[in-house]
Amino acid sequence: MVIAEDSVLLREGLTRLLADRGYEVVAGVGDGEALVRAVGELAARGEAPDVVVADVRMPPTHTDEGVRAAVRLRAEHPAVGVLVLSQYVEEQYATELLAGSSRGVGYLLKDRVAEVREFVEAVARVAAGGTALDPEVVTQLLGRSRKQDVLSGLTPREREVLALMAEGRTNSAIAGRLVIGPGAVEKHVSSIFVKLGLSQSDADHRRVLAVLRYLDS
Repeated sequence: MVIAEDSVLLREGLTRLLADRGYEVVAGVGDGEALVRAVGELAARGEAPDVVVADVRMPPTHTDEGVRAAVRLRAEHPAVGVLVLSQYVEEQYATELLAGSSRGVGYLLKDRVAEVREFVEAVARVAAGGTALDPEVVTQLLGRSRKQDVLSGLTPREREVLALMAEGRTNSAIAGRLVIGPGAVEKHVSSIFVKLGLSQSDADHRRVLAVLRYLDS
């Protein structure tokens, strides 16, 4: 794992937190260019990390260096999972990060790091090629008025299921959150796929594509 965060205190804190839970942090850097360089050097030695955790805003301008580096890494090293952390929801960055490949990507608010179990689970999902979207990110992206036509065919319950799918929840986790049976969740998920035009051939990626279809509309 590589951690990119310009705050030394937070970077060291994340390193200790993840190391205590069995992750090997092979590099810690403070800017986007250093992140791209570190992953490139590791990959050249056949030691590419499973996942990168990066702040959205880093030096020198503290605007979008982190997310730009993340997008670049997803293009140059598609097998490396990328989890970005942000102080607040930035829809443009979230959308840009989610565009393209649907595997191994996450976007969390920094406050979520305080929920240690949820944060570590998100890191694990992204490292394994899954997705992890902060509930607040999902709420804002799914709530934008200009997107309502895309979701108009979904029932309120299907929208709830879609939001939880976007967070990276499994069907059993969704059932637990909504207090409904697993069979009911499966029916809702299947209905969402049909209404969003996602065919059986899309296979395992349909859960993420359901959200991306909305974002790309």
